[in-house]
Amino acid sequence: MEQRNQTSIKEFIFVGFSSDQGANLCLFAVVLSMYFITLTGNTLIIVAIRIDPRLSTPMYFFLTNLSFLDICYTTSVVPQLLVHFLTSPKTISFNRCMAQLCISLTFGSIEFILLAAMAYDRYVAVCYPLHYKVIMNRTVCIQLALASWIGGFLNALVQTGFTMRLHFCTFNIINHFACEVLGVIKLACSETFINEIMLMVAGVIVLLIPCILIMLSYVYIIRAILHIHSSESRQRAFSTCSSHLTVVTFCYGTAAFAYMNPRTNTSPNQDKMLAFVYAVVTPMLNPIIYSLRNKEVKGALAKAVRKNVPTES
Repeated sequence: MEQRNQTSIKEFIFVGFSSDQGANLCLFAVVLSMYFITLTGNTLIIVAIRIDPRLSTPMYFFLTNLSFLDICYTTSVVPQLLVHFLTSPKTISFNRCMAQLCISLTFGSIEFILLAAMAYDRYVAVCYPLHYKVIMNRTVCIQLALASWIGGFLNALVQTGFTMRLHFCTFNIINHFACEVLGVIKLACSETFINEIMLMVAGVIVLLIPCILIMLSYVYIIRAILHIHSSESRQRAFSTCSSHLTVVTFCYGTAAFAYMNPRTNTSPNQDKMLAFVYAVVTPMLNPIIYSLRNKEVKGALAKAVRKNVPTES
């Protein structure tokens, strides 16, 4: 309560992408289309996996979690962004800003940890195929998913708590389109050194360590695949890993560049574009990547669509 009394800022104003109304209308149409594709694609993935018994495996259990996270994460940002394309000024209250920051950090952090769990699943599937069902049993899958959710929530809680302790005086213009932690702490008129340290620690725990685990998993995966004599089996093994590896590249590439160095000299426009790619583009691409590069998912999606399309009598 004492810290809240020190904060005189009651609301923040976003700069957004453009002040031109025509450009904002075009951006509104583009982002709305992308949001629709994201919701539709990820929902279809979830439904297809749920209705197809062939997809009752750990790999698709984690993919369901990933699709759900993509829906939640992009929904924490995009609806507000769409409203702000059509309104001016683009304001958000201090409490709503902190809530958005916490929610988006939660789902974003969960996704990074979950991708490491998915890499472990692929490692076991390729390197220990005969023991796969025993090692990756339902209990282990649930524990890995829960660890991802708990880890992401704790990280968001810590980062939001340290951000709320900052003193915000009079400058309340965020050169961003959402309440993103780096953009918010730049407005503080109190010392932000601890916040930057905590961001670096979070970057190591949530980004770097999972990334190292993913790379180690794929070192063993590639080594195991190269020892497979059958070219067909080798191709099948590569196919089951390629979708995950593509998603990892998109997610970790943009987020690591943005968050691993809070004192980076990147311009605000670069920061916004990186955040846009991670919050809007990547959740849209994930279901496309998995559906295009996975025959089982494509078959299940076709089955789900046929099941929901009414037949002519």
